[in-house]
Amino acid sequence: DSVRRFLAKDYDFETRRRIVASDAGWSAEAWATLAEMGVMGLPLPAEFGGFGGGAVDLMGVMEAFGEALLVEPYLATVLAARLVARAGNAAQKKALLPQVVEGRLRLALAHGERGARYNLAQVKTEAKAAAGGWELSGEKVVVLGAPLAERLVVSARSAKGVSLFLVERSAARLRTYRTLDAMRAGDVTLHAVRVGADALLGREGEALALIEEATDFATALACAEAVGAMKFACDTTLEYLKTRRQFGVPIGTFQALQHRMVDMYVAYEQAKSMACVACSKVDHAADARERQLAVSAAKIKISDNCRHISQESVQLHGGMGMAEELKVSHAFRRLTMIAQQFGDAEHHLARFAALDRIAA
Repeated sequence: DSVRRFLAKDYDFETRRRIVASDAGWSAEAWATLAEMGVMGLPLPAEFGGFGGGAVDLMGVMEAFGEALLVEPYLATVLAARLVARAGNAAQKKALLPQVVEGRLRLALAHGERGARYNLAQVKTEAKAAAGGWELSGEKVVVLGAPLAERLVVSARSAKGVSLFLVERSAARLRTYRTLDAMRAGDVTLHAVRVGADALLGREGEALALIEEATDFATALACAEAVGAMKFACDTTLEYLKTRRQFGVPIGTFQALQHRMVDMYVAYEQAKSMACVACSKVDHAADARERQLAVSAAKIKISDNCRHISQESVQLHGGMGMAEELKVSHAFRRLTMIAQQFGDAEHHLARFAALDRIAA
């Protein structure tokens, strides 16, 4: 509730527009306030200043972020910090995680590569042992939060398989841009970047399973964020139907529009239920397959419902639904991006079918 109150009071739509239009593209003040509330430490271990929470504990926060269309790199930092917490040694955790909890350090996972689509195992970036450390070469694309991060968690293929490395953002070449939904992202190029032996996260060649688990965790949180954006889209569209008048009456009295509005709320409730299941399973699944099935099932339904609700909300607003001045148009963009993030419906349908065949 405190997060919702803060966002309603200090992060309204006009404030968000000013933040998006700024050179930085994010608010250091909002980030510091969220850290003071303990939001940064919710999913991180208690021994490093966090609360040791899971995806279920973050659901309310992510829904609030989705409703406010937050542009600060919270999910990007949580995803990378989770990998540090799961794979890092004691010294790495002690050096990084308390700073994340306090809001003094932002992280980003640089994993996706050109042509990989959503295949997490496709890693062409190379890591070679060199002079007591490592030399990294390759390119990562659409790294959310990269322009705002001080450290990157970079995946690379070494002699033993996929490994993770901590890299200073300043050591890489970064092409920055703004995504469709006003988030800051970048393409990261590593050209013979040297890092020390202590930059390796976890054991060499054993990172793929960790990346898969962390990505499923982030996918469940993205589903919860989508639920918040869906709620806003439904609520603001319903309010518009009650106030917009045509032929002397509110257009919400037209039965055809009432049916469409009901379908939007049904889709929202379905998405909320599926997000709950996904968050629960990433916290408590008996094995990786059970977790993956739940996450893929949720992402399939939520991606479809993102499309349905975002498009209906714009259409029921008429032409003004796409106006920059109206928040619903920005909700449309955020829902469109979440539908693609960490795998679209087609990808997760294929993954679900493959996992189901294994069980059979």
